[in-house]
Amino acid sequence: MSETKLREDICWQAASIFNRGMTGGASGNISVRTEDGGLLVTPTGSSFGRLDPARLSRFDAAGNHIGGDKPTKEMPLHAAFYETRRSAGAVVHLHSTHSVALSMLPETDPDNMLPPLTAYSIMRLGKVKLLPYFRPGDPAMGDAVRGLAGKRSAVVLANHGPVVASKDLEAAVYAMEELEETAKLAILLRGANAVHLTHEQITDVVTKFEVDWD
Repeated sequence: MSETKLREDICWQAASIFNRGMTGGASGNISVRTEDGGLLVTPTGSSFGRLDPARLSRFDAAGNHIGGDKPTKEMPLHAAFYETRRSAGAVVHLHSTHSVALSMLPETDPDNMLPPLTAYSIMRLGKVKLLPYFRPGDPAMGDAVRGLAGKRSAVVLANHGPVVASKDLEAAVYAMEELEETAKLAILLRGANAVHLTHEQITDVVTKFEVDWD
């Protein structure tokens, strides 16, 4: 894919996310691998609803900022996913409401914060790790992701928001949407004694779709 098309796709996906209320104001950030091994990154303090393709931050393959506006302050978080998951072609981080809400509930399992409500959350996300709260922009967020040794493609930062890495931008956005919708289901069904997928059903999905479930 040409860099021009990739820039346009980032802005289009970001606007779609913004227009559907999945992240507001100047929150959220996206990074995508370019063909030369560099990165295109949404700028700091920018709104997903008004991104300019020409002003996206550009990094070379060595991680040097070589063009565009100043990048998001969450670069350590993005870099950690690319370093530990070689298959990662895009990283999306949002401040989506239901994912953040679920991160604050005391009964949420920190090792796998999404209950097994649908097959699709398992297929697209595997287990979602709940990480502790970090100050926005704190490099320790990247250290926490590195500590997972590439075993998780999705995490949620407590009291902050979800982060998803996937093979390309479209897949990362789809996975992020699945995370937020499953978190919404979990909130809606809280205390309702909902029927979850059984161990056998989970195993079947994990095996059939080759999901990393460690």
